[in-house]
Amino acid sequence: MKLERLKKGPIPRHLAIILDGNGRWAKRRALPRSVGHQVGANNIITIARLAEEIGIKHLTVYAFSTENWKRSKEEVDFLLNLPFDMYEKHKERLFAENKTIRLRQVGRTDRFPNKLKDLIDELEDKTKDFTGLTLNIAFDYGSYDELNQAIKRMTEDGKTSFNPDNIYPYLYVKEPVDLLIRTSGEQRLSNFLLYQASYAEFYFTKKHWPGFDKHEFIKAIKSYQRRDRRFGGRKE
Repeated sequence: MKLERLKKGPIPRHLAIILDGNGRWAKRRALPRSVGHQVGANNIITIARLAEEIGIKHLTVYAFSTENWKRSKEEVDFLLNLPFDMYEKHKERLFAENKTIRLRQVGRTDRFPNKLKDLIDELEDKTKDFTGLTLNIAFDYGSYDELNQAIKRMTEDGKTSFNPDNIYPYLYVKEPVDLLIRTSGEQRLSNFLLYQASYAEFYFTKKHWPGFDKHEFIKAIKSYQRRDRRFGGRKE
């Protein structure tokens, strides 16, 4: 019922989330960081289904940044293997439930193991014709790298104008962000969707990502619905 009421207000077309606080959530419970990452990964599916239900068209989640390679080898290896666990756990529901959620990886792939590249290709191919929410997993993503690669390709293609209409087709994430959420209390973008978030509304919460549940999701969308979005103009 709460979601039905929520749908009567303005809904962001593109929601982006910085998934912060997995390790801190686990530490507070005297659990290994890996458990926090596991619970956080499962929560992506939960929130994606809620987003799809209220009519959001694009959800981009910051799962692994270009800087996260600096973490311990043990943690990086766990994160690189987590997609396989997620696939085994959710594949039946993912492909059986109305064929709605389309999966895309956005970011670099050249540093991935071949088996992870193969899994990404398989998931993107199997869901390419799904018609509901597009779930962008930003894995090995950084906005500086994205813009650098986009400008290189535009130059190679002979582009001389760098206005938004020309730039967006060359970006990993090709839609402007309406609402950007960051969990765990931090209030910075951390090299995430710097171009796409130019006119985004921001929502910061102290909740760690694994604890960002349906109630917190509704609070964030309600906050968005109270915003007065003018895009640089003014209302007379």
